[in-house]
Amino acid sequence: MTLAALLFLGPLLAAAGFLLGRRSARRARTSDVGTPVEHATFETLHTASLAAPPLRAGLSAEAARKSARGLRSLLGTDALCLTDRDTILTWDGAGEQRHSAQVMDQVRALLDTGRDRAFALSCADAGPDCPLRWAVAVPLRVDDRVLGALVAYAPRESAVLARAAGEVGRWVSVQLELAELDRSRTRLIEAEIKALRAQISPHFIFNSLAAIASFVRTDPERARELLLEFADFTRYSFRRHGDFTTLAEELHCVDQYLALVRARFGDRLSVTLQVAPEVLPVALPFLCLQPLVENAVKHGVEGASADPRGPRPAREREAPLHITISALDAGNEAEVVIEDDGAGMDPEHLRRVLRGDGGPSGGIGLLNVDERLRQVYGDTYGLVIETGVGAGMKVTARFPKYRAGVHS
Repeated sequence: MTLAALLFLGPLLAAAGFLLGRRSARRARTSDVGTPVEHATFETLHTASLAAPPLRAGLSAEAARKSARGLRSLLGTDALCLTDRDTILTWDGAGEQRHSAQVMDQVRALLDTGRDRAFALSCADAGPDCPLRWAVAVPLRVDDRVLGALVAYAPRESAVLARAAGEVGRWVSVQLELAELDRSRTRLIEAEIKALRAQISPHFIFNSLAAIASFVRTDPERARELLLEFADFTRYSFRRHGDFTTLAEELHCVDQYLALVRARFGDRLSVTLQVAPEVLPVALPFLCLQPLVENAVKHGVEGASADPRGPRPAREREAPLHITISALDAGNEAEVVIEDDGAGMDPEHLRRVLRGDGGPSGGIGLLNVDERLRQVYGDTYGLVIETGVGAGMKVTARFPKYRAGVHS
């Protein structure tokens, strides 16, 4: 197996190392040691898997420092440095004081061409004992941008090192691309949360404040309680820290939202809440349950004439709406079900909503939550929605209890 084939295994490196390690361990019990090829394969995979995680944070001084020793071990070279476009981020091995001043001149030339660059080192002050006389610099790319360079040093010119450095440099670039994708995903989630916050419309705020004002003279204590609920709800909805929260906090936000809605609609809305206490600490994406409850209220109680499901008779819009919210323990997952007995939705219209073609009144909250769940957990964790015209709506969302990178 060539070094290039090993280095481009990407996310499979750790798994392959584990499997090969187990295979080597079994062979060692029966025949003392594995073959040289097996040992070399395992060592390469193991070293690459240790160097990868720091690079997934992007090209920084800390990431370069943590990964440099592993990268130098992969190449088997006397020294190695990583740079950005302006400076040396880290140097691992011999010769830093003597040769570091020459590096950035070569790297700047590489930045202009975007191609690997081999060059001889000046050792005039060290004579024949100079340990480093040759180097190869490889660009580190993300898309069409060169972010910096990997520079490997050796006592003499080496075509093998030049080729290996090129492969390692391209593997490092793959890790940096993955880091950029992680950052893009984070920015996308943040943008979608901002879009969801924008959905908390002036109409809702106006109606909530109007409902609170209606109690000021007749029931001042009730007005005070609702004003506190309104303050807590808006504070939570517009908080600036964290992409994730707990199921307990999200359900508390839902309760505050429903308190404000009940103040407006009174007996026209009833809610049943069923929660298994053991799922309350489960982490989940911020602000992903309230939009589902709001969707049930908006299309069930309010019954706007512009509803995309079409005009409904006044008796349907004015009939009491019942919403059931369940948070259940489902083994390795928490399952949240939000069900209402409202007017429902045409399945074809629902498909358009989840494609983003529902129009301005077409359930932006459903689409937003569905997309964020898929981005965080994968496509198998999108919303499951059961509905039909006149049949109400049942929305099910599942959240793994434990998922790497997901914590409140």
